[in-house]
Parts: sequence; structure tokens; C-alpha cells
Amino acid sequence: MDFLNKENLERIYRHASRAYPEECCGFVFANGGVHEGMNIQNELNARDPDIYQRTASTGYTFSVSDTLMLNKSFRSDNPVTVIYHSHPDVGAYFSKEDEDKALFLGQPIYPVKYLVVDVREARPCGAKLFEWANDGFVCSQEFSC
Repeated sequence: MDFLNKENLERIYRHASRAYPEECCGFVFANGGVHEGMNIQNELNARDPDIYQRTASTGYTFSVSDTLMLNKSFRSDNPVTVIYHSHPDVGAYFSKEDEDKALFLGQPIYPVKYLVVDVREARPCGAKLFEWANDGFVCSQEFSC
């Protein structure tokens, strides 16, 4: 199944547009279903800005319920295959922050690919898909709008 078909990409792009100027986040399941997550980065930053220095305009953190759904999916017949988030006004690339969130002790936490959406002035401009290969994340596919 093509998890990132035109319909799913359009839904993800709409999510990125609605969330702008903040980052959106979500995931795509093996059956093609898209879950639009809740970015709680602003709440974390307000609670403790010394620890959570980024706001939702430059970072994302899934809500507890999203994180539970994500983790539970890997014990089901319909696991998450793609985690996505947007980068407002800076382009689609796999940042150091993205890498830090995706790895534990130098290895991927989840068996997924990562889609980063480029959104500028609330308009999606494309996306890039990243996957783990040879001890690093590489762009394996680019998508236009």
C-alpha cells in the first residue's frame, strides 16, 4: 500500500496549513489511515522554559494520548509506518532536534519513516521522507504540492 498517496499527502498538507505558524505532528498507519496529532510543545514550554526551550513554532511533542496510540500500534496489525511534522518557514530537512527525538542511544526508537513538511506562510511547499540507513537518516523521497 502507498501510505503517502495523494489523498494522505493532501490531508497532511492541510494539517500543516492549519497549524501554521506552529509545527503540526501526526502519523500514518499501515492501513493508510492518518492521525492528526496534538502538538503540546507550547504547554511544555510554558510549564518549564528552562527544560523545554522550544515553542511549537520550532518544535513538536506528541500529547500523552498520541504517544500511547503510537506505541500501542506496534503491538497491533496496523502499526504506524510514518511519523510526520511540519517545519514552518525553514524548509523540509531532518534537523538535529528531529534526530534527537527519533533516536535512543544512537538507534531509532520506532520502526518508521519520518515525513517533514515544508510550509511557508501557511502554504505547503512539499515534503521530504527520511529513513534510517547506514547509521543515519537520509532523504529517500521528495514530494511536491
